[in-house]
Amino acid sequence: MSGGESMAELPSGTVTFLFTDIEGSTRLLREHGDGYASVLKEHRRLVRSAFQAHAGREVDTQGDAFFFAFARASDAIAAAMAAQRALSEYAWPGGAVVRVRMGLHSGQPLLTEGGYIGLDVHRAARIAAVGHGGQVLVSDSVRALAEHDLPPALELKDLGEHRLKDLQRAERILQLVIPGLTADFPPLRTLDARANNLPVLRDPLIGREREVAAAREILLRGDVGLLILTGPGGTGKTRLALQLGAELLDEFNHGVFFVGLSSITDAGLVASAVAQTLRIREVAGRPLVETLKDALRNSALLLVLDNFEQVSGAAPLVSELLQACPHLKILVTSRAVLRVSGEHDFPVPPLALPARSPLPPVERLSQYGATRLFIERARAVQPEFRMTDDNASAVVEICHRLDGLPLAIELAAARVRLLSPEAMLVRLERRLLLLVGGARDLPARQQTLRATIAWSHDLLGEAEQRLFRCLAVFNGGCTLDAAEVVCDAEGDAANNGLEGLASLVDKSLVRQEQKHGEVRFSMLQTVREYGLEQLEVTGEAAESRRRHAEHFVALAEHAEPNLTGAEQQTWLERLDAEHDNFRAALGWSLTPERRSDAQSAHQKPIQGRENRSTRVELGLRLASALMWFWYIRSHFSEGRRWLDATLAVSDIASPTVRANALNAAGGLARDQGDYERAVALLDVSLALHRNLHDKRGIAWTLYNLGRAIRDQGDYDRATKLHEESLALFREIEDQAGVANTLNMLGTVAQFKGDFERALPLLKEGLTLLRQRGDKRGVAWSLHTLGRIALARGDYERATALHEESLALRRELAYTRGVAWSLHDLGRVAQAGCEHDRATALLRESLELRRDICDRWGIAECLEGLATVSGAKQGERAAHLFGTAQVLREAMSAARPATERADYERDVSDVRRKLGETAFSAAWADGRAMTLDEAIAYALEVPPP
Repeated sequence: MSGGESMAELPSGTVTFLFTDIEGSTRLLREHGDGYASVLKEHRRLVRSAFQAHAGREVDTQGDAFFFAFARASDAIAAAMAAQRALSEYAWPGGAVVRVRMGLHSGQPLLTEGGYIGLDVHRAARIAAVGHGGQVLVSDSVRALAEHDLPPALELKDLGEHRLKDLQRAERILQLVIPGLTADFPPLRTLDARANNLPVLRDPLIGREREVAAAREILLRGDVGLLILTGPGGTGKTRLALQLGAELLDEFNHGVFFVGLSSITDAGLVASAVAQTLRIREVAGRPLVETLKDALRNSALLLVLDNFEQVSGAAPLVSELLQACPHLKILVTSRAVLRVSGEHDFPVPPLALPARSPLPPVERLSQYGATRLFIERARAVQPEFRMTDDNASAVVEICHRLDGLPLAIELAAARVRLLSPEAMLVRLERRLLLLVGGARDLPARQQTLRATIAWSHDLLGEAEQRLFRCLAVFNGGCTLDAAEVVCDAEGDAANNGLEGLASLVDKSLVRQEQKHGEVRFSMLQTVREYGLEQLEVTGEAAESRRRHAEHFVALAEHAEPNLTGAEQQTWLERLDAEHDNFRAALGWSLTPERRSDAQSAHQKPIQGRENRSTRVELGLRLASALMWFWYIRSHFSEGRRWLDATLAVSDIASPTVRANALNAAGGLARDQGDYERAVALLDVSLALHRNLHDKRGIAWTLYNLGRAIRDQGDYDRATKLHEESLALFREIEDQAGVANTLNMLGTVAQFKGDFERALPLLKEGLTLLRQRGDKRGVAWSLHTLGRIALARGDYERATALHEESLALRRELAYTRGVAWSLHDLGRVAQAGCEHDRATALLRESLELRRDICDRWGIAECLEGLATVSGAKQGERAAHLFGTAQVLREAMSAARPATERADYERDVSDVRRKLGETAFSAAWADGRAMTLDEAIAYALEVPPP
């Protein structure tokens, strides 16, 4: 403490903390130079006087910041009010404007000889940090204690719940409204202020203040685009990166996004992981890297890539993104540098350690990061734990033996429930002596961490060890149900799974988090690697991986029909959460069987071909079942890659499983506009299904084949394929198939302009889809019906249908569908001569389609905007028509018959208005534009 009270004078029990600092102190120093010293002196005098007059006790003072403690919440509020009045009324030297922000929180911290310890201290500091100069913020705990003792003129304005940096629980924050002083302030600087996906962290970051400040300063430099936090496993790189992301939210207008790569080992999947995190849709026929660059080109955004050492081959992707996106910055955590130009390495050091001899006084040990972390984590599992003269030496020695590594210290501190520090040191010392001489090529700290994990593992009971090893097979974590199914090798997990997981969480070997509305359990990658090694050593790897694959095949197959039903959104989120486990199971299915896998000490011999066949079939079943998930989430390339890889070894699989995989692969090829490949795959699938007399397989393959043929413009053949499919779906009573095929038949008829045939088909399909609760299917039916209403001139009905479709698509967060609806609403407005409304809707649709790189949709929007412009701006219309035509030609897809006449009429009108020579020149200029230039031109914004 600097200038604080003695421990005996500080309040205990329920305490209200008050933190303050000057907003813009660096600016004041720059503006007033040497005169800032007198400003700071007067600021301290005024604040101290006000706080001490209301029984405040000074805990700490650093620079322009104060930390006071009050025995009564009402006294703290009165002190804050008095201080703000004094600061606002004072005539500052040199005309300075001094604005101080204040934050109050009440709790029951631990008062040690070194000061206050506990989450309540961190919460008070975080509340102060999110405010603005002149603002006083209080937590709900302060309100509860003081609201009946407030002066009559004083008010508390409820600002709602907010997520605070590195605190798990959201906090309800209120603002003190002081009569006569400013009451209006900008939004709080909380995690909700900017776009981000940063997790709410369980515990505050301890002992990294210097590293956060230094890394922040480097990353904000204009010449730095890439900062790499390096160090061995367990140094806390990920936790430091998350803290930096939270601290830097205010600096990036388009947000901060965290991409965890711990479950990815294929460098080719990094672009997909980034796109999924940023919700950037993959576009058929276009490299995903180009899509990412287009989406991020003008974004002031911080991208955090965690655990990059596993995908070091993706380093060129990082360089490409930074070169193409001038406002983008990337923060990487890795055990090694990337070795790309422009990178800045920031080695993450161990936590600060106190000297062993002479040992500092006990009251000073909490000032060192390593010992403070031990104390905090020990108290989390044993609230009565105290640092005393008796155990201080042992705690310091433990922290030294663990080299100040945060993960190792956390693992050790978790044992205080069972062992005193002195007993822990004896066991830890013996364990380290045994294991530190292990793999000679590992860094010393990594050997120490490995030893610590091994020591923690060996302290587990036999059942806990078995569960720990099995949990390592999950990639990206798991639910309780999955853990019980996969790890129930001996029939005991079903009864003890939750208890066992809770025990592993308590021992810091497993972490618990809330994701997509359910509790998930996961391991740090370093801990998981050790668990996988133990799984191999015990000969349990083959069985665990097989059970893991079987579980996720069953999950995907159970989810598949639900992706076209009432629970589609819930199931999509569930599959999102398990995507890494699906990847792990698919990767395992393609890995050749090793003898140690196929025949462990506990297993009977397995026939190699039989076991290989089992793997391949599980992989094919899983890839087939995920087809709809990959389609809806736009993972086209990844889905096709897995399907191609599994089909390449499918000669040993059963014909039924192979036929289903061929159908899935053909469907995804069609979705990417690869029609030749799609038809080839679907023809083989159809032949296999017919030989098997598999009516459901025949029907779904005909459905996909009909869509591919329709897109190529052969409407008569597409109709016959869908009619055969529909008859089979009716025969086997597959209502999802019936509803979807009716939709496709209606769409083909609408494409042809045969509305009399289309309407009853679409209405019958709509009825079934509503009964099934399939919002996505309902939205498509309404969309097609809206197009028919527009073609018939019924603008009011067309608008109603498209707006209903739009609402459903927004509810599902289905971006491509939203863009379709906005486009068609724009067409309706244009037909009704509402040119301003049409332009606004078409531009909004174009922006969405640009963001997801939907080339077909971009062409539609450019043509729509050209039509709107045609009446007054003929040259502009010709430019846009020319650009759209280039896109159409590149896609080689047929234009629906119903759109041809309107298109040719609109182009002819512009040609007639301009004259042939001027039209041809403008058309050629439009064809010469790049896609980015054309979109910027259509939106009337400067090109990127």
